[in-house]
Amino acid sequence: MSITLNQARTLVDGALAEARKLNLKPVSIIVLDVRGSLAAAASEDGVSAMRAQIAHGKANAAIALGMGTRALMNRAEQQAYFIQSINGLAGGDMVPVPGGVLVRDSDGTLLGAVGISGDTSDNDEAAAVGGINAAGLEAETG
Repeated sequence: MSITLNQARTLVDGALAEARKLNLKPVSIIVLDVRGSLAAAASEDGVSAMRAQIAHGKANAAIALGMGTRALMNRAEQQAYFIQSINGLAGGDMVPVPGGVLVRDSDGTLLGAVGISGDTSDNDEAAAVGGINAAGLEAETG
């Protein structure tokens, strides 16, 4: 099972609404399905050029390693060489800082991941969780 297009679009809209509610800087949002394929994406007006790539790296890291990027950041602090090696294997497309969140259904089934970039990592994560909640799904940050 994987996130549906409708769920992904609702998640993006909810994350954008949460980012505006929190008065964040402009953000980019990437939603990946369980295979790591793009399900939905959006970038607000005024977002800086690399934010979509960073958001993709956060979502990709979460789905590829099966844990939110907050947990990956903690692991990177303890095992920097391991995370650096994994990022090398991933072609540099892993960003192990908060803002990459796993998406699960109410039964705990993994559906995909969302990555957000544009503000601080903690704020990016808050917007991601808000979007996941808006879609009626469960967020796993750690």
